[in-house]
Amino acid sequence: MFLKVIFLGTSGTIPSVERNPPSIMINYSGEKILFDCGEGTQRQMMIAKTGFKRLNSIFISHLHTDHFAGIFGLLETMSLNDRKDKITVYSPKPAFFSTLFEMFGYHHFDFSIEVEEVRDGAIFEFSNFKIQAFRTEHIVESYGFAFIENPRPGKFNRDRAEELGIPPGPLYSKLVRGESILINGKKITPDMVVGPPREGRKVVYTGDTRPVEKIVEIAKNADLLIHDASFTSNLQEWALETKHSTAREAAEIAKRARVKKLILTHISARYSKDVTPLLEEARDIFENTDVAEDFMVVDVSLNRCLTDA
Repeated sequence: MFLKVIFLGTSGTIPSVERNPPSIMINYSGEKILFDCGEGTQRQMMIAKTGFKRLNSIFISHLHTDHFAGIFGLLETMSLNDRKDKITVYSPKPAFFSTLFEMFGYHHFDFSIEVEEVRDGAIFEFSNFKIQAFRTEHIVESYGFAFIENPRPGKFNRDRAEELGIPPGPLYSKLVRGESILINGKKITPDMVVGPPREGRKVVYTGDTRPVEKIVEIAKNADLLIHDASFTSNLQEWALETKHSTAREAAEIAKRARVKKLILTHISARYSKDVTPLLEEARDIFENTDVAEDFMVVDVSLNRCLTDA
C-alpha cells in the first residue's frame, strides 16, 4: 500500500508565480483525498498528472478563500468529465457550502455532493485509514487533519511456520489475516507465527494556525508533519497578529512531537525567491526539515519518509 503526499499549492494568502494557493493531495494506493482546495487546484492537478478519478473526499481546514475557492471549478470540471461517483466535502460550517452548491445548481450534476461537518475530535473512517480533525488557532474557526493508517498485521515468522509444517502459499495469507488453520489435525493460530500488529503511518496537516499543544499531541511520532510556517521569527509580531506560525515555532512543535520529518508550508510571498531563512531557522531546531514546493512529492514508506522534488 503506497502513500504519497503531493503538494499542489504551498503559498501563503497571496500566491506567487512559483506558488499556488494551498492544497495537498494524499494518494493512498490510488484513493485520493484533498486537504484544502485553493484557487487553481484543478490546474495544478492537471500539471501534476494526478487525475480526477478516485478523488472522493475534500477536507477544508477553514473558510478563508485561499483554502477553498478552487473547489467550485474542480466540481464543475468533474461534472463535464461525466463523473458519476459521489464526492464528500468536509468543512466547518457545512451550511455555507450546501447553500452555495444549491445556488450554483450543482444538484443537477450526475453525481451527488455531500457536505459533512468538521468539528474538534471528529473521526472520519475509511477502508484502511481514518482522518481525525483537530481544532487549531487561527483568525476564524480552523482545523488541522491527521491521516492515520490502520494498524498493519504483525511480521510473519516464516521459519516458525516451516517448523510447524505449514507449506508456503495461501495458508500464510490466512494466518496474516488473523484466521486459524489446521495442519495434520493440529490447529495453528495466527499468534503462533505472526507478531503483534504494527502501527500504521501517520501524516498531519495543520492548516493555518498558531502553534498549539493539540498539534504536539496529534502529531506524536508522525511520519510527516506539514506545518504552517508563514514567516521567520523576525516577524513574530505579525505572526501573532495574523494567527500564523514561524518556522522556528513549527520546528519546536516537530521536535516535541518527535516526528520523523517536518515540511513547512503556507509560505509568505516575501520568501518566493529564497526560502533559505525559513529553512535555516527551522533546521536549527529540527534538522529533518524541508520547505514545501509546488509539485513536491513525498513518498511515506513503511520504514522511512523520502522526499523527491
